[in-house]
Amino acid sequence: MRSIASLLAVVAALATADAAAQTSVYRWVDKDGNVHFSDTPPLEDAKVTEKRMGGGGSADETQLPYATQMAMKRSPVTLFSSKNCGDLCTSGRDLLASRGIPYAERSPEASPADAEALKKLIGALEVPVLVVGATTLKGYNDDLWNAALDSAGYPRTLLPGQVAPRPPAPPAPPTPPAAEAPK
Repeated sequence: MRSIASLLAVVAALATADAAAQTSVYRWVDKDGNVHFSDTPPLEDAKVTEKRMGGGGSADETQLPYATQMAMKRSPVTLFSSKNCGDLCTSGRDLLASRGIPYAERSPEASPADAEALKKLIGALEVPVLVVGATTLKGYNDDLWNAALDSAGYPRTLLPGQVAPRPPAPPAPPTPPAAEAPK
């Protein structure tokens, strides 16, 4: 009986510690300039608001494994794609999602700035292109993409309980110019 009571006490202590670690703390400045900290959201007239998780990180950071956070800082991932890229871009997005890798997606057909950036990287407007830190890969190749992501320190698979980052929406095709009415 004594060991069961001890076990229950340890479980209760861990549950309390876990709940405390997940507590949100809000910081805000009221209309008089006073700074407040609370575990409840600020009033509507607050000037500056900030929400922090009890563990010291932001809500977004706590969703990612530490290895992913570090890899993101050292080697951010960008996927250049287009709406008409088809299976190659879909396979690339699926690979990134299966590994739980957050990435930015850019479209040379939707943005002149993205087109210029892609030309500067590879000298052409061909997609898909994966950029992992300083590494640029033209075309989709499962082995090469995995090798670049491995070298950058990204985890090979999602961790148990990890939710894959939501990939950005595929780029929208450019809107064709409106036809002029006959005069």
